[in-house]
Amino acid sequence: MEIIFMNRLTRMFEQEEQPAQLWIGEEEGSWQLVWSRYEAGDREDMVWYEGDSWDELLHVYRHQLATRMGEGYRPLLQGLFHDGDELKDRGYGGQRLQCYSELHSNEVLYEDLCAWRRQRAASDRKAPYFIATNRLLRMISAYVPQTLEELMQLPGVGESKASEYGQEWLEHTHGMQRSHDFPLDWVYAALKEEEYESWLYKQKEHKYKQELEKFTTRKQVLEGMKEGLTLEEIVNRSGLSRRELIEWLEILDDEGYDTDSLLDAELAVMPEEEQEAVWNAYEVLGDSFLKPVMQKVYGPDRPSGTNLEQVYERLRMIRIRFRRSAETAKNAG
Repeated sequence: MEIIFMNRLTRMFEQEEQPAQLWIGEEEGSWQLVWSRYEAGDREDMVWYEGDSWDELLHVYRHQLATRMGEGYRPLLQGLFHDGDELKDRGYGGQRLQCYSELHSNEVLYEDLCAWRRQRAASDRKAPYFIATNRLLRMISAYVPQTLEELMQLPGVGESKASEYGQEWLEHTHGMQRSHDFPLDWVYAALKEEEYESWLYKQKEHKYKQELEKFTTRKQVLEGMKEGLTLEEIVNRSGLSRRELIEWLEILDDEGYDTDSLLDAELAVMPEEEQEAVWNAYEVLGDSFLKPVMQKVYGPDRPSGTNLEQVYERLRMIRIRFRRSAETAKNAG
């Protein structure tokens, strides 16, 4: 096997240096990504990836490497993520305030704020994150503002948020002890550089994990379509819900992949006259919303032998074809 990339990494753990190596090898079109860790003179190899997809290898590489760097490993050769400038540029912004708050938040206060958010979201009929993000609640719990002026020094709190929710947040922080005052300039000196960098790599780990999961799911759906699997078989293989899988079909069809075989198999149980009625409803009402189309085709009642979820599922599958047809006609014109 030919080694095409290698880097040495180390970290200090309990006052001892722990070395490791990361390398990529290639042999007859097959790639291998390996993490080698050394401890007490012994070498332990962990194969992170083995296969013929360079793109998949890169997704695994980014996620696993961010995980190790979040654990404190640092490379001999810099630029593994090409982010040296990024770390430097973001060094004295809101990211440091967020980092410190996550490392030093008051968990009791944070849980109280989360409970308040759930109650307020239910009463206002809003999604909780519209009211306040976890990030903001963490900062309130770490810095414990006592006035609206202090509260508005936190990233994410403007006049509108402060006016709508500020007094309620201050009711939770009122009278609570805190170790530092406002303004928050002291954070930049109090936060250790190693802590900050490890936290940044934890953020990257989360980001790259999501990207890897998305890549893996996409691969599973495409492979299932190529093998002629049914919707339910792809669901069982991928772990997606049927709704999530249809959302993927919408994306893949829009990108030019052939979804017709799968759509044909799933819509075979639906009479052609019913499919035509749905298509005509899209032509009249547009394809932005499903409920008006359903009501136009079926009236107040859904078709017998089906539940509401099945009805919407079929409407979305027909919409995939309708949108493709509309795009084709637009390009032809």
